[in-house]
Amino acid sequence: MSIRKKILLYFSLIIPAITAVAFIAVYLIFSEQREESFQMRQKEKISSTLEFLSDIKETDEDIIHAMDQININKLYNEKLLIFNKNKHLIYSNIVDIPVPVSKNILIHLNPKNKWIETKDGLYDVVGIYIQRKGKVYYGISKAYDDFGYSKLRFLKYVLLLTFVGITIIIVLVCFYISRKITTPLEEITARIGTYDFDAKPAPIPFVDTHDEIAVLANVFNELMLKMNDAFAFQKHAIHHISHELKTPIAILVSNFERIEKETDPEEIKRLIQNQKEDTRSLSEIINSLLEIAKTETSRDSFTERFRIDELIFDISDSLKNVAPDFVFSVDYEEPVDENHLEITGNSRLIKAALSNLMENCIHYSSDGQAAIRINCGEQLEISFENKGKVLTKQEVNYLFKHFFRGKNSTGKKGFGLGLVFVNKIITMHGGSIDYETVSRNTNRFRITLP
Repeated sequence: MSIRKKILLYFSLIIPAITAVAFIAVYLIFSEQREESFQMRQKEKISSTLEFLSDIKETDEDIIHAMDQININKLYNEKLLIFNKNKHLIYSNIVDIPVPVSKNILIHLNPKNKWIETKDGLYDVVGIYIQRKGKVYYGISKAYDDFGYSKLRFLKYVLLLTFVGITIIIVLVCFYISRKITTPLEEITARIGTYDFDAKPAPIPFVDTHDEIAVLANVFNELMLKMNDAFAFQKHAIHHISHELKTPIAILVSNFERIEKETDPEEIKRLIQNQKEDTRSLSEIINSLLEIAKTETSRDSFTERFRIDELIFDISDSLKNVAPDFVFSVDYEEPVDENHLEITGNSRLIKAALSNLMENCIHYSSDGQAAIRINCGEQLEISFENKGKVLTKQEVNYLFKHFFRGKNSTGKKGFGLGLVFVNKIITMHGGSIDYETVSRNTNRFRITLP
């Protein structure tokens, strides 16, 4: 079932149901009020009749009947019975309406139970115990409230017609609202359904109304950008991987051919050693590319709190096993706020990025040392400086591209993937990385983290 039909169905059932309950309650309350009001009128009629009878010492039936004729229009279809203290009938009006419950009412009327009310079909029946001028009387009235029931019927018709009208209006309004709500969603769904992934990336147009529809469209556009980046990376990576692996594979094949033809054991041993190195290089290329892909699709937690300087010291200690003579000097720029040395992120990835930069310092330094400076300002800035051959301005533009290597890397092992890996990690943490030449022979990488 579509969202439009669900909205229409739910509101069309719930609101009329609530309205029906409210109208039924109104009808029942009015019916109860009619009954109480009419029974009070019956009580007043009994009292007024009894008062008249007690004031006339010699009852004149003609006068009483004349009174009944005058009051007959006030209480339609009324039967009035008045009994003395011995419960003998002393008065009955002219209307011939049987009162089958009169004996039962007389039995229960007493000084402790002075009021009884009951129903006989649509007729209201009341019985009262009255003391007047030292005498005891019992009165029973059975009457049909024609005026009250006519008002009740009128109310019923009004409520019924109002309910039907409200239901129709609710259905129409629900249809309009559901259409108003779902039309933008249907339009976006149609655009998503016809989205051409092979064409030039373009966001789907939408009106920014700051509602859930706009959020959905915005999230979809962001998803498309990420997917297009992933597709672009895939195409880019495949192109460069095939290009980068072409030479190592050709070398491997060539080495095997040379080994087949070689008869000198020492030369065979050397060729096998070269083959191992070339195979290891091929493995490193593949591992570097996989590591970059893993970083781009990482779902690791970025909620860990850790100190950046502690990571740097840990990496420096571990690199002593690789380059025991290399010296890293770590300096803090004043003032030092230890709270700013803590960042929120993934320590494993940040450590990998910092390790890559520090390994580059080792590989490209000309004097066996590098300076690391930490600035705890509004943002955390860490710079890595080492003396050595620098990059040209043209090379800097391609520094963070896949498989790019500058002229200063000639004769050094590597595949041009390390800085791509670092840039991805820093960007994922909301930071940035840039490169500059401090002098003719000094390289500086600076990363900024929130």
